Formats: sequence, C-alpha cells, structure tokens
Amino acid sequence: MLEDKKKKKNPGQKLLASLPSMTVLLQNDEVVNLIAEYPERYVQKCLREILDDTRQKILKGKITDAEQTPDISDVISLARKRVKAGLGNKIMRVINGAGVILHTGLGRAALSDSALDALTEASTRYSLLATDRDSGKRGDRFSHTDELLCELTGAEASLVVNNNSAAVMLALNTFGAGKESIVSRGELVEIGGAFRIPDVMERSGTIMVEVGTTNKTHLRDYRNAITEETSLLLKVHTSNYRIEGFHGEVGEAEMSALAREKNLITVMDLGSGAMVDIRRWGVAHEPTVPQAVKDGMDIITFSGDKMLGGPQCGILIGKKELIAQMKVNPLMRAFRCGKLTLSALNGTLRLFLNPDTLPQTHPVYEMIGTPMDVIKLRAQRLARRLRAIEGFKEAIDISIGTGLTEMGSGSLPARGIATHVVAMTPKACSAENLSTALRQATPPLFTRIEEEQVKIDARTITDKEVVWIGEVMREVLGRI
Repeated sequence: MLEDKKKKKNPGQKLLASLPSMTVLLQNDEVVNLIAEYPERYVQKCLREILDDTRQKILKGKITDAEQTPDISDVISLARKRVKAGLGNKIMRVINGAGVILHTGLGRAALSDSALDALTEASTRYSLLATDRDSGKRGDRFSHTDELLCELTGAEASLVVNNNSAAVMLALNTFGAGKESIVSRGELVEIGGAFRIPDVMERSGTIMVEVGTTNKTHLRDYRNAITEETSLLLKVHTSNYRIEGFHGEVGEAEMSALAREKNLITVMDLGSGAMVDIRRWGVAHEPTVPQAVKDGMDIITFSGDKMLGGPQCGILIGKKELIAQMKVNPLMRAFRCGKLTLSALNGTLRLFLNPDTLPQTHPVYEMIGTPMDVIKLRAQRLARRLRAIEGFKEAIDISIGTGLTEMGSGSLPARGIATHVVAMTPKACSAENLSTALRQATPPLFTRIEEEQVKIDARTITDKEVVWIGEVMREVLGRI
C-alpha cells in the first residue's frame, strides 16, 4: 500500500528520469555536427527548451507512458527542426496553390527572368547606381528607370520610392502641407494592414476636405469646396472593393479640367498600377497608368509589385516641375530605394515595351493569359500524379473542378479569373488538418479550403511545381 501511495505521489518520476541529459546530448555526433553548422549557444537553447517542454507535459499529465516520451533521437530531431526554423532561411520559396496571383502574404508578384537578370547584374559587383559615367561625378539614381517609365506612360518625369503609401505621402506633403486637399468620401479607402487614406493625409500635414457622399460625388461638390486655402484635388482608385448600383464619381479628365481652371494640382493614387489593358486576355477592365496621364492628372502614384509585377516600390509619374520639387523634399531620403529595387524594376519595365509577349516573359501575365484548356491539362496532370502515389487513394478522394483565381493585393475585387482546380477530400482527417500539413511540408504548399475540400488552383502553379507537389504529398501522407 505504501509503495502504491509513493507511485501516486510521483507518477512521472520514471518518465522524467528517462529523458536524456544535456551532457549526453552534447556528446552525440548529430548534435556535434549541428553545432558545427549553427551557433552552439542557440543549439543548447533549443535542446533545453525541448527538454523543459517535455518535463512540463509529464508533470501536467499530458505525457503518461514511455511510448509518448521522446528518446534521445526524438529530442535531437526536434532540436534540428527548431534550430533550422529559427536560424535558417525563413523567407523560403513556397508553392502557391491558393489561387491568388498577387498574394501579399506570399510576396506578391513573382519576378520575371528579366528582373532577376538585372538584379544579379547590379548586386554581385559594383554598379552605376548614382554616378554619371561621363563626368564621373554624382548622378541621379532615378535616371535608370525614368526613361522607361516616361516611354511607357507618356509622363514627363518619374520618381521611385519604397512603396505606394510613401508615394502618396510624398506628393501630399510636398504640395499640400498646411493647405487643403479635397477628396471624395467614396474614396477614403483602407488598404492592407489597416493603413487608411485619412491617416496618410493627416501624417502628410495636409488638411483633408471631404466632399460628396459614400456612393455619389459630383464635379460641383469639388468646385463648391475650393477655397483660397485649397492646394490640390486628390483622387483615389478604389482598387480593393467595388460599389455597384446607384453610384457615381468624377472622372480624371473632368477633375483635371477643373484643377487647371482653378490653378490647382491633381494627385491620383492609382494603387494597382496596371500598365496595359488586361481585357486583351479576357480579364475584367482595370484603369491603366497611361490613360490617367492622357486624362491630364498632374501626379499619379502606383505600386511596383501589383499589376506591374515588379519589386515592392511606389512609383510617381507626372509633370517634370512637380517631380523635381518632390525630389528635393527631405522625406525623399527616408523614402528612396536602393540598387536592388531599381534594378529589378528596370528589368520588369523593359518587358512592357512589347506587351503582346507578356504572357511568355512575365510570370504574372502568364498566369493571367494562360487559356483555360491549358490550365485544365495542368490540373489533370497533377491529379494523375497524386493518384499514382502509394496510399493516396486510400487516404484522399480527388476530383477536378472549376473555380475562380483572384488577382489579389487589392486588384480586380470580386472579378476573378476562370480556372481549374484539383479538389481533395481527406478521409481520415479534416480539410484544415490536411491544409496545415501541406503548409508545413518542404517546400510549403499553400491551398484554399472550400466546402470541406482542399483545393489547388492550377492557374497559380507552374508545370515544374506539379512534380514538386507530388513530392510534398508523399511527405504529408505519412503524417495524416
């Protein structure tokens, strides 16, 4: 009886005693090799955390027998994963089967070979970033992209900053600080990460004047709001949502005409930054940058990593004298880009000189422009490869269906692109569990869940990734 009581008082003592000590672990060859690759202090930290976590689970009764208790090989395996997760390459390549072309969480646009070649050329050695090769003196870093941007858009001059919010901030601060800027209530948008146009305007130092209503704003609303304190008229493209029904807004041409009449500046936040009319590939219309220039807007801002499909940056184009004033704004020092961004942007812009070949040269436009019959063939190849994996049919039901690919990143809201998907219904676990396991594989595979099915969008994966997905599934099947 006394012996039974002791066992009840210390139910986990044997389990605790079975855990390997730090001394034993540090003498293990696998740990020695791990320390040769990673800092010893960090490896020891991970080992201690695993041992401490295991002890707490034993004391709390979450681990109750020897089979659940990790042995020395288990501890080392867990430590290796934890060390690599902590100090390894975290911004790793993933497979985007989620069906969002410009997936903000997955890095938005996939860069083209042209952008990567330019990036490599500029980054592996020294480069002509801000030096004039003729005089040998300091040059203009923005000259590398200025000629291309002006050629593609019809603008007089350009400027590149680190993102579109910075571009809007710079324009408003340069021309509207301490003065009034008029904007429609229907355009006071919130973009990703809870950044709101009213907040950006406030930080820029301009005084926001709202006109019109949420769904309808007239030209007379702008005209009636203009005072001696008015500096500019701001127009914001509502790229991340749509208003339907009884709705109206003032076009760029009308706004520009009013601004010229009143000697004001017009600033347009075009956001998504479409450089070409994507209706040529059967996709819904998105306003283009060249059209905004034709309509007379003085300054236009847009993102470099949305519809343009380049690196993250904000681009300003417009009248030469206005761009020159923004260049000397002290904020430019905080907002300017380095050689990597400018090089990748240059390589991206060159592709738009021949828009007809974009589906062959640009990953974003390849996804947009690939015909449905080609997408279906890719989905069928993926389904065949998955069915051929040992144990797959017993664990997962699979079918091919249709769906919609999203443009993403606040572009083409509620106007998807037709696609084919591979739909998987797991038999022994939930769709959420399967989706999580696929994300945790190497490389991670991102999917979407609809109607308790895990779906892989064939439009946002490549033919090479069809093979990779097969290997990912082999890895995952053993865990689910």
